Amino acid sequence: MAPQEPDRHTFYAGKPQPSADSKETFQTTDPSTGKPVCTIHTSSPSAIDSAIRSAQSAFPSWSATPPIDRARILLRAVALLRARNDDLARLETIDTGKPFSETSTVDIVTGTDVLEYFAGLVAAGGLNGETLRLRDTVHAYTTKEPLGVCAAIGAWNYPIQIALWKSAPALAAGNTLVYKPSEFTPLHAEHLASIYREAGLPDGVFNVVYGAGDVGARLTSHPAIAKVSFTGQVATGKKVAASAAGGMKYVTMELGGKSPLIILPDAPLDSAADVALLANFFSSGQVCTNGTRVFVPRPLQRDFERALLDRIRHVRPGDLFDPATNFGPLSSALHRDKVLRYIRTGTELDRARLLCGGPEPVDGLPDSVRDGYWVRPTIFTDCTDDMAVAREEVFGPVMSVLYYDAVDEAVRRANATDLGLAAGVVGRDLDQCHRVIAQLQAGITWVNTWGESPAEMAVGGWKLSGVGVENGRRGLEAWVRNKSTLIDMSGSVPTVFTKL
Repeated sequence: MAPQEPDRHTFYAGKPQPSADSKETFQTTDPSTGKPVCTIHTSSPSAIDSAIRSAQSAFPSWSATPPIDRARILLRAVALLRARNDDLARLETIDTGKPFSETSTVDIVTGTDVLEYFAGLVAAGGLNGETLRLRDTVHAYTTKEPLGVCAAIGAWNYPIQIALWKSAPALAAGNTLVYKPSEFTPLHAEHLASIYREAGLPDGVFNVVYGAGDVGARLTSHPAIAKVSFTGQVATGKKVAASAAGGMKYVTMELGGKSPLIILPDAPLDSAADVALLANFFSSGQVCTNGTRVFVPRPLQRDFERALLDRIRHVRPGDLFDPATNFGPLSSALHRDKVLRYIRTGTELDRARLLCGGPEPVDGLPDSVRDGYWVRPTIFTDCTDDMAVAREEVFGPVMSVLYYDAVDEAVRRANATDLGLAAGVVGRDLDQCHRVIAQLQAGITWVNTWGESPAEMAVGGWKLSGVGVENGRRGLEAWVRNKSTLIDMSGSVPTVFTKL
């Protein structure tokens, strides 16, 4: 059983702040056992306002701090995060249900890479503007100014990684931040705030509020908030974006997907099957970019299904701290039940052919984790585009295999969705791979792989999958506003208001 974590309270002005009017609490649980591990005190309206005031007070000094000095503080945080990687990974495993083999090698590592990238970018002149010579006596220059106090709302599937993806460019650019983690996976937030403070981040620059949608709504609608960055499902993102738009706030929205993976006719079957499993069962399928619609040439059907079944044996649920475990439970009982409903829909209403998995309990689990929120890795085949499992975002370990007769047909069907987060192809002919990728309507695409998202690569969705990008140089631009200045050195003012 996971050890009980200390209670969490709103964090602002450099420390946790218990408040008399924060009377509501909720429990966060270990998804592998269903046992509570921490009591979270919901941030009251006054506590949210206090966190925002703390950020407002810190903004003038932090925004005036030279980028190189901001970078030095952030790089000290990078060193602390790396030194404490395993401790933070254990916390993420307890909070999310992901195996330690994953959290210790991916979650903190990739989030810290982003923090290091943006610290280096601003230190190397990434916030420099342009100087334009317009004519002999006139030139113009641009500057990139921080936005002010910003709000960031995280998702439950990659808690600390998403917190770093948002806070790294925000703080590097000179903004201050109020961060709300998901109410399902909030344990990381105070640890990250403490690490930032230990690294030298001034009090009030990074603040944390806790709670559900009502807390997020108050945060995003607050008149002092200049920007909202949100990661989550489409329906919630629409509400957040609408609220922010009413106050003319900047927004970045990273929302859901129903991403296609197209296996081309010349694809090596072993690689195709490996990519398909990676695109569906990593993090127990709880990844917004997952390639859950797998399009396969009809002549390859039998061999592809055989390759999937051969590999599904290597998906290993179990004790999350066993190095051999590579598949965990879902994040909550609520989410497990939702995914199981989709699996039953796939078999009973969609009438898809169940290749493996299903709604039955996972076999062979150790007693210590048998009460967790487990779902079997499930593959539906002979799917059609109108089936719920092939059309709606399940966000669990459920793959839909769809067969096609011509590549143009596969591309057309792949694009027949309101979502456009990610897409990918597997094939030997790289010219054909590039031609197909160019036609796919998605903001993040892969060829012969799936899922890698390095700090240097800007990522963001098309259609209803989002607005704006995160990471890369363009990710920094999302946290600044432009100021243009024109200077006339001629000594005279051109004007129409002269004596005739």
